[in-house]
Amino acid sequence: MAPTSGWLARLRPHGWALSVLMLCQLGQVTASLLLPGLSADIIDKGIAAGAAGTILGYGGWMAAASLAQLVLSVAAVVLGARIAFQIGQALRADVFAKVHSLALAQVQSFSIGSLITRCTNDVLQVQTMLTMILVMIVIAPIMGIGGGVMALRQDVQLSRLLLIVVPVLALIIGYLTLRATPLFQRMQAQLDGVNTILREQIDGIRVIRAFLQEDRESRRFGAANNELTATALHAGRLMATISPAVTAVMQLASVALVWAGAGRIISGDLQIGALISFLSYVSLILISVMMMGMLVVLLPRALVSARRIGELLRSEVMVGPPARPQALPAKGTGLPLRFEAVSFGYPGAEAMVLEAIDFAVDPGEVLGIIGATGSGKSTIVNLIARLDDPTTGRILLGGVDRKTIAPEALNGRIGYVPQKTYLFSGSVADSLRFGNPQADDAALWRALEIAQAADFIRALPEQLAAPVAQGGTNFSGGQRQRLAIARALVCDADLYLFDDSFSALDQATDARLRAELRRATAHAVTVTVSQRVASIKDADRILVLDRGKIAGYATHEALVRDCPIYADIVRSQQGVTEDAA
Repeated sequence: MAPTSGWLARLRPHGWALSVLMLCQLGQVTASLLLPGLSADIIDKGIAAGAAGTILGYGGWMAAASLAQLVLSVAAVVLGARIAFQIGQALRADVFAKVHSLALAQVQSFSIGSLITRCTNDVLQVQTMLTMILVMIVIAPIMGIGGGVMALRQDVQLSRLLLIVVPVLALIIGYLTLRATPLFQRMQAQLDGVNTILREQIDGIRVIRAFLQEDRESRRFGAANNELTATALHAGRLMATISPAVTAVMQLASVALVWAGAGRIISGDLQIGALISFLSYVSLILISVMMMGMLVVLLPRALVSARRIGELLRSEVMVGPPARPQALPAKGTGLPLRFEAVSFGYPGAEAMVLEAIDFAVDPGEVLGIIGATGSGKSTIVNLIARLDDPTTGRILLGGVDRKTIAPEALNGRIGYVPQKTYLFSGSVADSLRFGNPQADDAALWRALEIAQAADFIRALPEQLAAPVAQGGTNFSGGQRQRLAIARALVCDADLYLFDDSFSALDQATDARLRAELRRATAHAVTVTVSQRVASIKDADRILVLDRGKIAGYATHEALVRDCPIYADIVRSQQGVTEDAA
């Protein structure tokens, strides 16, 4: 957002409205500059001479100028606000779209709290600044310059005072702005921190209450909130001094002008109307300076926000759509999965998360993945779903490199159940149709039957129309997992990814669900990540990971015999889950 060309590109579609806006502002300023001169003529040519006709004539012109100023100023404000709001709307949409294009590694580097702040508060700061600029972009400079020219026409000698007043005001505003800019930058970073802590505490409210840590978390939030408040107060005090400083200078200038003009009026060198007109023009000049001061008050924070938005919008798209997309085999013909020497590491990390991963799964086969926490199981699923891209190596789907497949080509081809189950608010039917909006009720019930979720949905009074709270919090953990599995099955996909999707299920439900899944997904590739041997022992092949490397890749029986790590996992779960051997 920092480059000027970026802002010009956003303003270009509003060219016609901007032209009308500037014409309205020019007319408004012209009317404002005419009024002091007309009032001087009324005093000097009408009141002083006792000419009633002259007073009425100039009074009529003043009324017309005032009405024109009112109408044009309202039109300018409406147009300026409309343009700024439309640019803000487009900017917010661009930020939102950019956030959705980020890889998981990029989301973690920005932090979710910071991304929320950039999409809301930062865009609002820029939008507010744009409104002020568009409303005052012509008025302030032209009023200042025009007021100076008209003041010179009234009296050159009195105009010398402006050579002192205007530089003093500029120095005050400039000094305070330089002091406030770093404070506003710190404020936005602290606001990120407050949002991050708040989001953590809302997501983890059950854990906080379970461990009776409300006081500790309140202190943590209070500390971040106090830091933000202190910085905001410091910046606010600096910015608040602009208005009284400018007002004081204006009042002193008016006193000086009256004092200097009084003697000349007594001596006959200056008329009363001219002095009053001169004072009005000086007021217009100082008002224009105050307008610039108002812009300056908003400018530091808006610039900080613009830089933060620009940083996000200019970030490289690591998982963007391919320049030359490749076609996939037709749906229903199978989608073989291949990993060829795949390695993955987060930018700047010392160690790789995955190293030299090779495996292949054909349609109708099930691949189980198991390993210790942090061994890279979920990373493999994320790479298949292209939430991240491999650092080296290739992932092939249907014989096509995953990077060269357009996102829309995979629509409906992958059914994904993430490790952290999340349901969007709406009805049960809305949640199930998330990946396939055209699915009918029969398809929804079929998926619910396979996922062992039909019974508790039928028990609800509204059944498929039953409400789902944000995140699915009105269902238990096991119910959410089964609904998420049903959501994936509604897609009728060629590739299913289950990332530890059976952890909240009891053994009996798990066994029934896996048996139904095996029949329902017989045409597709299935990748199942699990910590439990019981959930993957019947897979065609099992991939055992150890610190991001392959420790074993075979059937359950062969791994028990030949892979010590897998054998240890089986022994550790014997008597706890089932007799795996």
